[in-house]
Amino acid sequence: MIQGTASDVGKSIITTALCRIFRQDGLRTAPFKSQNMALNSYVTEDGLEIGRAQGVQAEACGIQATTDMNPILIKPTGDMHSQIVVHGKPLAHMSAAAYREDFLPEAKRTVMEALGRLRSSYEVVLMEGAGSPAEINLKDRDIVNMNLAGWADAQVLLVADIDRGGVFAFLVGTLELLTSEERARVKGFIINKFRGDPALLQPGLDWLEERTGIPVLGVLPHIPDLNIEAEDSVVLDSCSGIGIVGGIDIAVIRYPRISNFTDFDTLAAEVDVSLRYVSKASELGNPDVIILPGTKDTLGDLSYLREQGLDQAIHAAMRQPGTRLVGICGGYQMLGRQLTDPDAYDSGRAGHAAGLDWLPMTTVFLPEKKTVRVAGTLLEDHPVPLHAMPSIVQIQGYEIHMGQTVWIEGCTPKPLFELSSIHHDPEHKWQEGAASEDGRVMGTYLHGVFDNDVWRRGWLNGVRVDKGLEPIHDTFSAADRKEQAFNRLASITREHLDMSRIYEIAGLTDRGAG
Repeated sequence: MIQGTASDVGKSIITTALCRIFRQDGLRTAPFKSQNMALNSYVTEDGLEIGRAQGVQAEACGIQATTDMNPILIKPTGDMHSQIVVHGKPLAHMSAAAYREDFLPEAKRTVMEALGRLRSSYEVVLMEGAGSPAEINLKDRDIVNMNLAGWADAQVLLVADIDRGGVFAFLVGTLELLTSEERARVKGFIINKFRGDPALLQPGLDWLEERTGIPVLGVLPHIPDLNIEAEDSVVLDSCSGIGIVGGIDIAVIRYPRISNFTDFDTLAAEVDVSLRYVSKASELGNPDVIILPGTKDTLGDLSYLREQGLDQAIHAAMRQPGTRLVGICGGYQMLGRQLTDPDAYDSGRAGHAAGLDWLPMTTVFLPEKKTVRVAGTLLEDHPVPLHAMPSIVQIQGYEIHMGQTVWIEGCTPKPLFELSSIHHDPEHKWQEGAASEDGRVMGTYLHGVFDNDVWRRGWLNGVRVDKGLEPIHDTFSAADRKEQAFNRLASITREHLDMSRIYEIAGLTDRGAG
């Protein structure tokens, strides 16, 4: 089990690295996180919802993700309330107090049954903790850190982030707040995100091992340009800015409950794109493309957008020739004329609001959440300006939303895609997405749309041509880029961690030695 001294110290990335290493070494491996709190979710092949980190870790293992890998997902809708997703389906909206008092006492069985199924199917299950195991106020009903390690009889590797400072205090302090039985489970330390000369750190490592009796299994360097999908929107803090010189300037609106922001990782990786996240009107400038991303609180984030003056800033930017506006999922809903949630299905709060009125459509939130992986083609008569596209463009992605969007009576829809479910009734097809008559405004429920290489490059070339730039014909494979990132992460991790010792701690034969 990989635990950490705090949130965002690198537990998910290190678990992903070990998933790929064990797979490379011939071990059938699966990830597991009993309870995950995240807005950046993942849809399994059978159309169920889990935390993105476990979906990515499953990909690193070379297996299909299932809800057993993350049986409980918490999706915050406000500071005190969340949607609780159990085995991929919404159970209820709960306050933090209700979750703790009413749900957690019954959660152990759900967690252990899921873990049991994984352990019966795989040689290795890599469990990931959440936050810190030393949160004194939460420990009595913990289902994700040391209580789980005890139930599973798992050895623990404790990760700390040296980049944020105080690494020795974090490690020793965490141990001090554990019981003697919990401390006995900690078999090694991993120090993450180190920048500089490792020799300067050695005296501290020697002291730490002497002080605790626990070995340091390695010091992982800070790895720039990791190219592995992140789960926590804190990573977006370094992705802000105002404009660029040359190329394509894409501004993504960062509202408080932004979700599935990894939709835009492949756009950001293109050589001619500068992609930035903005949360204030003063930051928007005059980009070539404005994107309204997904959100777990569509009405709340629409209100935030207006409070910040971003609605007016978007209107001003769209007066520039060629500027495009794109909405994905919740952002797509915002592009319409009216949004209604009379029974509080979306965020746990009933309400309605006028949309931004860029597309003549309305959205009503319904109790059934749609989660489905889809495949299809780009419709031939769509109005979006593209460049140098083949006659048939294949599209894949996934939908995950609670709203139903319909075109206003008397208006003619201009859909983008014809889709069908990959696993449920693939013969049933439907048209999806919408665009304005000139194609400058488009919206879709389709997450992952920009991971489709031909569509992504053709769409970007359409923007380039509008700017008077020559199209670019070379791009990359999103799937190959992901595999290369997994292998690079595994290689760096092997170089800096004592994998033989980790195999020994796990009670495994070291298949990767030599």
